[in-house]
Amino acid sequence: MKISPDRTPWHPTALLMVLALWLGTVGNFPFWMALWKLPETQGFRALTTMTSLWLILLCLLGWFVCLWVWPRWLKPAAVVMLMTVTSSSYFMLTYGVVIDPSMLANVVQTDVREVRDLLSLPMVGALLLGVILPAVWLWRQPVRAVGAKPLILRQLGVSLGCLLLAVGLFWVSFQDIASLTRTHKHLRYMINPFNSVYAVTHLFVGKAAQASQPLQPVGEDAKAMAPAVTEGNAPLVVFVLGETARAANFGLSGYARDTTPQLRKLQAQGDLTYFSDVKSCGTSTQASVPCMFSHLGKAAYEGNQQRFESLLDVLQRAGLAVLWLDNQSGCKGVCDRVPNVSTTALNVPEFCKDGECLDEVMLHELPKQLAALDPARRAKGTVVVMHQMGSHGPAYYKRSPDAIKQFLPECSSHALQNCPPEQIVNAYDNSILYADHFIAKTVHWLQAQSRPTALMYMSDHGESLGEKGLYLHGMPYSMAPKEQTHVPMLVWLSKPMQRQRGWSMSCLQAQSGKALSHDNLFHSVLGLTQVSTRLAKPELDIFSACSPAR
Repeated sequence: MKISPDRTPWHPTALLMVLALWLGTVGNFPFWMALWKLPETQGFRALTTMTSLWLILLCLLGWFVCLWVWPRWLKPAAVVMLMTVTSSSYFMLTYGVVIDPSMLANVVQTDVREVRDLLSLPMVGALLLGVILPAVWLWRQPVRAVGAKPLILRQLGVSLGCLLLAVGLFWVSFQDIASLTRTHKHLRYMINPFNSVYAVTHLFVGKAAQASQPLQPVGEDAKAMAPAVTEGNAPLVVFVLGETARAANFGLSGYARDTTPQLRKLQAQGDLTYFSDVKSCGTSTQASVPCMFSHLGKAAYEGNQQRFESLLDVLQRAGLAVLWLDNQSGCKGVCDRVPNVSTTALNVPEFCKDGECLDEVMLHELPKQLAALDPARRAKGTVVVMHQMGSHGPAYYKRSPDAIKQFLPECSSHALQNCPPEQIVNAYDNSILYADHFIAKTVHWLQAQSRPTALMYMSDHGESLGEKGLYLHGMPYSMAPKEQTHVPMLVWLSKPMQRQRGWSMSCLQAQSGKALSHDNLFHSVLGLTQVSTRLAKPELDIFSACSPAR
């Protein structure tokens, strides 16, 4: 880009101060907007607190850019920062999310379909105003050539001065600012670009440290307690891993709309139990899926830096046939050592169009993939995990076929904030209706099998549909609303399975109101598949109380 020679060149440090001013004002618009809405930021004292915060932020930005951004890479670095803060601001304003390590992990794990769903005209407009226009202006500015020694002295001096001033201002305003950030923790994750810097550092340093650890075996003593002689009497267990289904909109939970009519019929037949009080391990797929398949449980998993095998490794070690079918963005490492198949790119006209497939494509693919498993393992028992696309947003309207849709009109925009709230709920409820259809269809397929069969369903996390200005999921767990952590769970057992295990559905039904969580999954699947290992905790196994020995 051509720069006019008659312009007065900027001193590099002065141009950095302009960048810091932009980042501290326009680049932090969501932060200032959230701050302004708080009841504590009204009145004269609140005005002084906000002014102090603004000056502290400008000083910290001045310290940051002067310390890390030098003339040789000033303009490219500035464009990267503009892109970072604009993208962050757009998603915070649009969906009410905050930027923390778990949210960044979601971004890293996002596939092409999810990126396509997030694209919208408002996002293009935000990038134009927040990135392209200021970047063009910045790139056109001439920068003065300054000797290395005076530049280093000046830039480091300004950086140190900014830091000292920020510390002084913070000391003066400590009581008010500390009270504000303790009460409203989400504010900490809204300060651009420090939220992204923290998230990147925490995520990739943690990932690198964990990746360097050797994989620890789990359940080396695992064995099938009562191995079947033939495949004809070997159990087949299907675990449907739900995606983004929140219990609040699940018909079996008592929701005003009957979004689970087919499952309700199965419940009336006496073979299905719904568990109404289940908490997720995380608020995103990246956080929840590895945690729920871990033997550690939520508390130990979150503080762990070692790499462990998953539940699927234990089942496979016990001699069972294990299969993972994925219609989502992958198993997050859980299925790496067992047979796994992605159905996202299949070309089945009945279920697939526009580069993605409805969840029924997994059931279509299941018989062929089962037949490819080791017959000797199948003769001991088979466990299949089907990872749904489920209710993944923001394009909820894509998650159900036209024949299923009952709640109309529905939001057909990816920019949820532009849709009336009732249309967002309609689109989401239609996706739950389709999940009901898919799970029930899988149960009917299992009923047609001659051997003992069972199905478990549990969602990985919930979803916000605009409550308190929040959309989608991924909030830090400590501040996440119930809509993102309260998930549906159910168990269906065929009559042959009930007889083989000696379990009664009335016993399971008696536990339907117990407080459960993802911590129960590892141990309950061991109980359901009758796999013995010292890792098993009967108190976390929902089937343990119904065993004949008890």
